[in-house]
Amino acid sequence: MEALAVRLSQLDSHADGAIRVIMFYDTLIRRRVDLPALARASAGLAECVAGIRLHGTGRVIRVAPDGRETSAPPAPASAATPITLDDEEIGTVWLERPGPPGSLDLDELLLDRLAIAAAAVVERYGPARTTMADPALVELVISADSDEAGRARALRLLGFAADLPVRVVAVRSRLPLDRVGGLLCPDRPVKAAPLADVGVILATTVDQAQLPAGVRAGIGAAESPDRSWWEARTALRFTTSRRPVVHYDGLGALALLAQVPRDAARDNADVAAIARLAGATGGTGGAGGTGGAGDPETLEALETLETYCATGSLRRAAELLHLHHSSVARRLEQIGKTLGLDLTEPAGLLRARIALTAWRLLDD
Repeated sequence: MEALAVRLSQLDSHADGAIRVIMFYDTLIRRRVDLPALARASAGLAECVAGIRLHGTGRVIRVAPDGRETSAPPAPASAATPITLDDEEIGTVWLERPGPPGSLDLDELLLDRLAIAAAAVVERYGPARTTMADPALVELVISADSDEAGRARALRLLGFAADLPVRVVAVRSRLPLDRVGGLLCPDRPVKAAPLADVGVILATTVDQAQLPAGVRAGIGAAESPDRSWWEARTALRFTTSRRPVVHYDGLGALALLAQVPRDAARDNADVAAIARLAGATGGTGGAGGTGGAGDPETLEALETLETYCATGSLRRAAELLHLHHSSVARRLEQIGKTLGLDLTEPAGLLRARIALTAWRLLDD
């Protein structure tokens, strides 16, 4: 490497400077410096403030050329480069060069090497702050067949401390899993991986309020990750367009419906009546909601029933459907006749709720 540097330095001063920058950061990486030391060295080399920020932790390091961390208000970055690890952007490095920049090309090269070195430090001393994880490790964590020693090792490799609780979330989303994971647990650590047609997210905290529209999520409650995964998948089956996030511990006795054999549920008279009503809409019993290309009146009936069952209130259902309560009452009367249930009575409403839920679980 040094011989190559000598040869290239004979070409021109710019090439010499570029090679010296590369060698400078190669040396820092070999010495296994931490992020503050990396920022100090960069500020000294650039002769201006150098900064490092990690998105996952929110950590910011700004160092002046004298090697001290500066608390002065940050100046606009004269140049910046993202830090990437495993194809995910995990942070940013930048220079705050006052006045006209020196050699812009060398600043860009310096930041490029600083970003590479910062990624190496994060990976070495991390755990790695990327969200996406090896599916094999995630599966080892949530599998009921894993022994506790193997599960603990997998969690450690994924970056979870032994004293931190791990929440398990099952999701279906068109958004990238890393984005969903970052929204659910913005303070990290969080790991995500796809398993079959379901996304798995392991997180220390879950902030469901940050989830965007279109994401369905089931959240487990158990301390054991394998049990929590089973709960999360079960809760995911109960999600609907009106209830996109379901906590397993909020299901209570309704969770027992997930264990009813499909044939037994399908043969039940109330469930069969719901299925006939939904059949006219082209709907299914899965989590896809009430959509379909059937008779608009029947589609409206199914939506009205779902809303009424979810609220248990005629007036509240009318508000959500943007209808007069008398219109909703007429619809429910007709639906009740079709189903053979009196929806104004507690027993009839309960049967409709259970049948509608069981029908939704059939095809999921």
